[in-house]
Amino acid sequence: MLANYLPVLIFLGVAAGLAAVLLGLGNLFGRLGVRHRGDAEKLSAYECGFEAFEDTRARFDVRYYLVAILFIVFDLEIAFLFPWAVSMSETGTMGLVAMGIFLFILVVGFAYEWKKGALEWD
Repeated sequence: MLANYLPVLIFLGVAAGLAAVLLGLGNLFGRLGVRHRGDAEKLSAYECGFEAFEDTRARFDVRYYLVAILFIVFDLEIAFLFPWAVSMSETGTMGLVAMGIFLFILVVGFAYEWKKGALEWD
């Protein structure tokens, strides 16, 4: 039974070893190449563009959620359009109708985003 899992264990061991070596080399080269001190610009907020809140449970603006929904709408649309286009000759008219319904639902989501102003950047 162990012989069946031996390749998986070897793979996990090699992956863990490679990760440790790469992290160690990055740490070593980071200390050798550049002084390991942070200045004000380096330590400033860079991920979301504004300083962190005092309370981590503070409410975000609804525009963040609307942008996330917009991304999901377009991401799902593209992810499902490629396989559908490749298999169009096999799915026929039923596939065309099903994709039309799917695209209609996505257009309704897009219209909701547009109405809420998610596409307008202040």
